[in-house]
Amino acid sequence: MAGGGVVAQGHVGNYNGGVTAFVVIACIVAAMGGLLFGYDIGISGGVTSMDDFLMKFFPAVYHRMTDGSARDKNQYCKYDNHLLTLFTSSLYLAALVASFFASEITRVFGRKVSMFLGGLSFLIGAILNGIAMNIIVLIIGRILLGVGVGFANQVYIQTIDMIGSSLPDRNGTSKIRGALNIGFQVTITIGILVANFVNYGTAEIKGGWGWRISLALAGVPALFMTIGSIFLPDTPNSIIERGHHEEAKRMLQKIRGSEEVDAEFGDLIAASEAAKKVQQPWRNMFLPRYRPQLVICSLIPFFQQITGINVIMFYAPVLFKTLGFGNKASLMSAAITGVVNVLGTFVSVATVDKFGRKALFIEGGVQMIICQIAVGGMIGYKFGLTGEGSFSKGEANFLVFLICAYVAAFSWSWGPLGWLVPSEVCPLEVRSPGQAINVSVNMFFTFIIAQGFLSMLCHIKFGLFFFFGGFVILMTIFVFFFLPETKNVPIEEMNKLMKAHWFWGKYIPDEAATGDKYTA
Repeated sequence: MAGGGVVAQGHVGNYNGGVTAFVVIACIVAAMGGLLFGYDIGISGGVTSMDDFLMKFFPAVYHRMTDGSARDKNQYCKYDNHLLTLFTSSLYLAALVASFFASEITRVFGRKVSMFLGGLSFLIGAILNGIAMNIIVLIIGRILLGVGVGFANQVYIQTIDMIGSSLPDRNGTSKIRGALNIGFQVTITIGILVANFVNYGTAEIKGGWGWRISLALAGVPALFMTIGSIFLPDTPNSIIERGHHEEAKRMLQKIRGSEEVDAEFGDLIAASEAAKKVQQPWRNMFLPRYRPQLVICSLIPFFQQITGINVIMFYAPVLFKTLGFGNKASLMSAAITGVVNVLGTFVSVATVDKFGRKALFIEGGVQMIICQIAVGGMIGYKFGLTGEGSFSKGEANFLVFLICAYVAAFSWSWGPLGWLVPSEVCPLEVRSPGQAINVSVNMFFTFIIAQGFLSMLCHIKFGLFFFFGGFVILMTIFVFFFLPETKNVPIEEMNKLMKAHWFWGKYIPDEAATGDKYTA
């Protein structure tokens, strides 16, 4: 993706309307990738807890679950298998690599092509997973799903740009920017929930092929995404970058629902021209004046993953089975956490532009810390270091409650805000590297956590929950002291916000915060 540029603060346009139906439809089509992403997150943990799936692809894990030797009574280590975790984690490594290619393809050919390629990759991956007869085909299918995720993320970033999150606040978008950006997270949580209930249903199918339905059903939304790409409009920014100015103006008029877009269109042209002059946006990102953006775009996605949330999202059924729940009970418990995840994300949509980012970050962090300490304490008390033990029905219900409270806290704080805040803090001249760093760090540590969790659970045991809780304490402290509040702050005023901050202000030159133009 081309580097950013400057935003010339011209005259305020005449359009003061809301978000048009055209924009809403574009967001829905683009967010279909989030639905698929969420479905793939939720589906993997369910199928890896199904006996038929384990017998076919991971017989060593299945025999460890059913044998009665002393080691196999250790609940912590029943699922410790690196090939099993590779089935889950390979998607995120593929998404990391694909996101770089997707960025360039989107820049050159527009998001219609990226959306089509992402949908097609999803579709082929779902088919391969559904018909897989060996572990190689299974993992190739997951890799193709990861490629689709990489493209889907890029398409949604472009969609938010289209709405105006990277433009001067001509139509009040800063007041609803949080809710619009969180739309992608909403679709991810819905996808996870759908996957949880699909797994619950297919686990009851006799004959050993229920897991195939779970994996292959990802092809349904993938097909809609592929077909929808035909009708998905390109962003005005992208059209201008390819030299078609009149077409870009018509598209902007459609987006705003008004013919009066001259001032905003002029800003887009100015930004595009300035972007061409910025030859080394990555070098700019490492200049002292962009130190706040570099740190925030690196640490926020790292912290988001090190909360341990994907332990729950990926492996909830496996975790619940590890703690002694039956197969059906573990899948239903995972579905319950999925419902909480969706509802909590809607809480974030409703409150993020009212109470602000920092308030949600801090409240969510405190709630997660309490829940993780309580869960770790309960598991440690009942299972100790040997991994032998069980929960009573009442204790099991209380454990599910604690995990739901933890998921709720994440879903209205670090879940959506981990994507929102890095997208807000970067001015256009470093927006491209900022987004790339955010996605890359997120996907890399998603891969690390997904690949390492079951082995960490085996070796660290109940202390794993204290490990994640310690990081939540650190990240909550970071937010309190080092994250400026970005609520209602237009993108072009972020430099002024950073200049006023007690710590970051020393990195921002005076001209960047007070001038009419921000040059790289």
